[in-house]
Amino acid sequence: MTPRSFLLTPELADHVRASSEPLDEVAADLVAETAAMAERGEAPATFQIAVEQGVLMQLLTRALGVRRALEIGTFTGFSALCIARGLPADGSLVCLDRSEEWTAVARRYWERAGVADRIDLRLGNALDTLRAMSEEPVLDLAFVDADKTGYRDYVEELYPRVRQNGVVLLDNTLRGGRVLAPESDDDHAVVALNAALAADPRWETVLLPLADGLTLLRRR
Repeated sequence: MTPRSFLLTPELADHVRASSEPLDEVAADLVAETAAMAERGEAPATFQIAVEQGVLMQLLTRALGVRRALEIGTFTGFSALCIARGLPADGSLVCLDRSEEWTAVARRYWERAGVADRIDLRLGNALDTLRAMSEEPVLDLAFVDADKTGYRDYVEELYPRVRQNGVVLLDNTLRGGRVLAPESDDDHAVVALNAALAADPRWETVLLPLADGLTLLRRR
């Protein structure tokens, strides 16, 4: 079967972004500040999700009528900003992260965007924090962009906490193409996870070739 998706050239990437909902000043400034941090060696460049991915996540949050969301791996807060903006005024997003330094940047932009009151940032070990949360199925949406060897545990802990028809998004599930020739523990973990999720009857699963791979799971 001929592939219908492909890695974008810089020119096509520009066209994709020009043909999508544009970032406003707050989001654009956050993306620019994060890029500058990466150039100075203060943060990994690969931790920032693609702009078009953020736009999609904001659209999905609105379209799915999400009221309760959770994020694992917040970094400087662009993905959280997109999710929070898609929530209704009384919606809520819990963010789990380890870094006080990087999330301090996130807090500034959440305040600028007027969504800080929707976001509950919890610093510490994400898996421990998640396990301490109620197992009531109240989450409409979860986004995971954290340690890849931990993804399988995150998915297992999210399952009872996500309502039926709730959606989980997993980032970096193509590993820059290394899913075909794994090189690291992270690569091997993602390969095993991809295979397990495709065969897991609890989830309806699709891996999209967006950015570095974005897997969407729907709890059946």
